[in-house]
Amino acid sequence: MQRLQAFKYELMPTGEQQRNMRRFAGSCRFVFNKALALQKARYEQGGKKLGYAGLCKELTAWRNGAETPWLADAPVHPLQQTLKDLERAYANFFAKRADFPRFKRKGQGDSFRYPDPKQIKLDQANSRLFLPKLGWLRYRNSRDVLGAVKNITVSQSCGRWFVSIQTEREVEPSVPQATSAVGIDMGVARFATLSDGSFYAPLDSFKRQETALRKAQQAMSRKTKFSNNWKKAQARVQRIHARIGNARRDYLHKSSTAISQNHAMVCIEDLQVRNMSKSAAGTTDAPGKNVRAKTGLNKSILDQGWFEFRRQLDYKLAWNGGYLIAVPPQNTSRTCPCCGYVSKENRKTQALFACVRCGYEENADVVGAINVLRAGHARFACVPQGDFLRGKVSDAVGSPAAGTHRSDSSRLDAAMSAVGISGL
Repeated sequence: MQRLQAFKYELMPTGEQQRNMRRFAGSCRFVFNKALALQKARYEQGGKKLGYAGLCKELTAWRNGAETPWLADAPVHPLQQTLKDLERAYANFFAKRADFPRFKRKGQGDSFRYPDPKQIKLDQANSRLFLPKLGWLRYRNSRDVLGAVKNITVSQSCGRWFVSIQTEREVEPSVPQATSAVGIDMGVARFATLSDGSFYAPLDSFKRQETALRKAQQAMSRKTKFSNNWKKAQARVQRIHARIGNARRDYLHKSSTAISQNHAMVCIEDLQVRNMSKSAAGTTDAPGKNVRAKTGLNKSILDQGWFEFRRQLDYKLAWNGGYLIAVPPQNTSRTCPCCGYVSKENRKTQALFACVRCGYEENADVVGAINVLRAGHARFACVPQGDFLRGKVSDAVGSPAAGTHRSDSSRLDAAMSAVGISGL
């Protein structure tokens, strides 16, 4: 089985290397914006959109032209990769997976990519790597790079430079060491509640740093924009944001690793986080209600990192030989796991579940996790045998966007009714 994996390290460049990396990132940003402006101009004039080959011809003219001769100082492959990024952005837009491409700004996502492994030299013994027009760069070697190097991406974040080394290697298909299955109910009061009754408390990394972030932003607003003091205050705000993100990612990695190693099958709710965190402000003509409370809820939802948690679970379970199954979240906390009765009256409070028919009582999040597990078992039973053998369980029984098989819809409804969760 072929595995693609990225290893990220912090670089320790010299002053000259930092200046060159800023120049290269600026050149890539300039090429992206110039190519996007060219595509917009051709569209307004009624012309066809240029493909990647046509943009590469324009790039050659820009590098050899009198207006932008400094583009020739940057390596050509990262500039070409920028054009590929623009082409991919257009493809995502036409496929309705993303918004229309926007112009890039300085300091936001500064990066460039080397796609040719023949131009890259990696010396792990001495913790250094060689990149064209940058020379040998030292990096903080925290773990070994496994596999053959395919490409390298250099990026900047909060004044620090990082390198991401993507590799490819052959690995034996994994067999899960664990044999249990578990359902997970995502929440705000409890980050993740498992069907066995255990739960992970929320980290709330943004909430912990919210006071410090507010003070730093207020201090930056009092500075003259683009002055030296303003830049120092801006760097302070960026460091706080980086601290928030690093703490959240660390917590998600630790919790997702523990779950993926201890369970062979994980069932999770197919939550639409973007819809759940929409603003309730409304419009001037039709203003929303409880806007302040909804704003606080949206902030708490986004602070949990539910989508990133699901993404990490997906690939970690695949590496360990397990499966991730996404099920619809409707009525999972309103369905009694004992008698199967579905009613909103079963949810007495946010934390307490009490069935009005049979009197079953339990924590509402635990009930949701139990129902998610049962729905996951039902959907797992409906996976075609070919998809099971190819390890396509996550795709076959995941969200509707992942492609649920229509031919199995009747079997799915019957199986879900059999286990007493027909309201899902």
